Amino acid sequence: MTPEVLGLQAHPEGGWYRETWRSPGTVTTPYGDRSPATSILFLLRPGESSRWHRVRSGELWLWQGGGELLLDLGGTGAAPTQESTVTVGPGPQDLQRLVQPGQWQAARPATGEAVLVACVVSPGFDFADFELEAL
Repeated sequence: MTPEVLGLQAHPEGGWYRETWRSPGTVTTPYGDRSPATSILFLLRPGESSRWHRVRSGELWLWQGGGELLLDLGGTGAAPTQESTVTVGPGPQDLQRLVQPGQWQAARPATGEAVLVACVVSPGFDFADFELEAL
């Protein structure tokens, strides 16, 4: 799996992505109109990680292939605080994980193998609703 073969581009949080679906229509949120839902492919190669970030909407991570993904969850405060790490991967209980709206999250491959996931966001993803941890 490579970003080029999958048609992915660099994501600001780290890793590689491509939007694969944006539901038609709009829903009204406190932050403006959004698509009802969106989906992306997201790839992390060995040694890559996504920075702490959060999204105003709920985000469902769905394992697609490769190795396991470690998903760090960091609460909903002003800055992330490591609370737990969950696995998204080929185990039957681990095929998908939900990150609650506004919850800090960061991800990395669990082993030396690349991991491919899909991320479904509802209401749909908009970069205006995306926050990276300040460095």
